[in-house]
Amino acid sequence: MTGVVVCVVVLAAASAYGVLHRRRSGRVRVRGRDGGKRLGVAELGDDLGEKATLVQFSSAFCAPCRATRRVLGEVAGMVPGVSHIEIDAEDHLDLVRELDILKTPTVLVLDADGRVVRRATGLPRKADVIAALGEAV
Repeated sequence: MTGVVVCVVVLAAASAYGVLHRRRSGRVRVRGRDGGKRLGVAELGDDLGEKATLVQFSSAFCAPCRATRRVLGEVAGMVPGVSHIEIDAEDHLDLVRELDILKTPTVLVLDADGRVVRRATGLPRKADVIAALGEAV
């Protein structure tokens, strides 16, 4: 009987963790320590957008990174003055550590000055990215 109880408790805990993880993944949010960070051409390797920039940190074997690239490319094409920059996390480990990037894909929304205004980990929804851009513009 004790084994059944332990099994039920473990399954309940794993299910709760899975639900929580799924709800948080892809959500665009503000992170306090990102507010003062400014990124420019030196860090990103490309010019910032006129109004805002979507910076995506990816890795070679990341399946959600391809879908994120498509979503961010579509949004950048829809909104004038917004550019999309994709950075290989493995090639830029110093920047990854500095920005506390823990998983890929991670998306940073930068304003025209290069300040981080929003961050999303996982595959963000197009509507959430557009809403985050509204704050950056």
